[in-house]
Amino acid sequence: MLLNFYKHDKAAAFLMVSIGFIALFVPLCNLILPAESALHFSAYSVSLIGKYLTFALLGLSLDLVWGYCGILALGHGAFFALGGYAMGMYLMRQIGNRGVYGNPLLPDFMVFLNWRELPWYWYGFDQFWFAALMVLLVPGLLAFVFGWLAFRSRVTGVYLSIITQALTYALLLAFFRNEMGFGGNNGLTDFKEILGFNIQSEAVRAYLLMASGMVLIMAFLVSRWVMDSKLGRVVTAIRDQEMRVRFLGYRVELFKLWIFVFAAMLAGIAGALYVPQVGIINPSEFSPLNSLEIVIWVAIGGRGTLYGAIVGAVLVNYAKTLLTGWAPEIWLFFLGATFILATVFLPDGLFGFWQCRLKGQKS
Repeated sequence: MLLNFYKHDKAAAFLMVSIGFIALFVPLCNLILPAESALHFSAYSVSLIGKYLTFALLGLSLDLVWGYCGILALGHGAFFALGGYAMGMYLMRQIGNRGVYGNPLLPDFMVFLNWRELPWYWYGFDQFWFAALMVLLVPGLLAFVFGWLAFRSRVTGVYLSIITQALTYALLLAFFRNEMGFGGNNGLTDFKEILGFNIQSEAVRAYLLMASGMVLIMAFLVSRWVMDSKLGRVVTAIRDQEMRVRFLGYRVELFKLWIFVFAAMLAGIAGALYVPQVGIINPSEFSPLNSLEIVIWVAIGGRGTLYGAIVGAVLVNYAKTLLTGWAPEIWLFFLGATFILATVFLPDGLFGFWQCRLKGQKS
């Protein structure tokens, strides 16, 4: 049914096939081909591409909120970080007595800080199913509480954007504190295994890339189905004419709340896939600058398209990899200049520009 649904959307079909090809081809080349082969991908490249795919999922989640609902959330990275911390806590519990201090129950940073027992909110994270559930519930619950209070009070526009930015900054300050029990400024790292497999092995990294690609494809398909449904049409109408939708009898705050929670859960999944591939999660992921970068990904790719957010996230982060290795001091200037140029000359992003060109050729 899904294939029949998308057969008329060539851009979506091409993007999904491309992601699926990358998610299968790159790991196979890494595992099967020798290092001397021109088609061989190193373990670093596999982890890097996997990271790009998680960022693409993160960008897609923001596009649902900003591109389709008109909510410019400048703190969306908080949900990504919370999902990452949930996965990081599971990975820390898997270390057991292989840590520096050999404590089978407490992570090394707790032993170093003279913690006597495991905090109650760490219970259950020795089980993968529980951690996976928290990856969804923690960002979703925070988005629900925040969204209910904000949307019910009809906070909109720049005021809502500033409040979301304040939220992620508050979480940044909280997670920096050692008393919180999340590793302080060092965060969670030195992971050993996931689901019983060595997390440093090339096979596990390859499977994580595959998982990232498959989750991204499923998230895109579900998001596209939702936005093409009646629910999605109402959400888009709220973006364009909120007061008119309200006068028609729809409870606008509930539609906003639903899409906000759904996007937060997708961001949490992206964070959970990101952490085992990079090997660390720390409070810097809550930085407001990170959330602003997500906005730039979506703006450059083209908001309100879903695939624009995916392409924008990959392109911007690939440019970041190149520039930070070549001239790291100019990266922020380049990012800011790119955002300004895209806003002025490509207000609908790269995909909007491409669609306009196609319409012009047809006419």
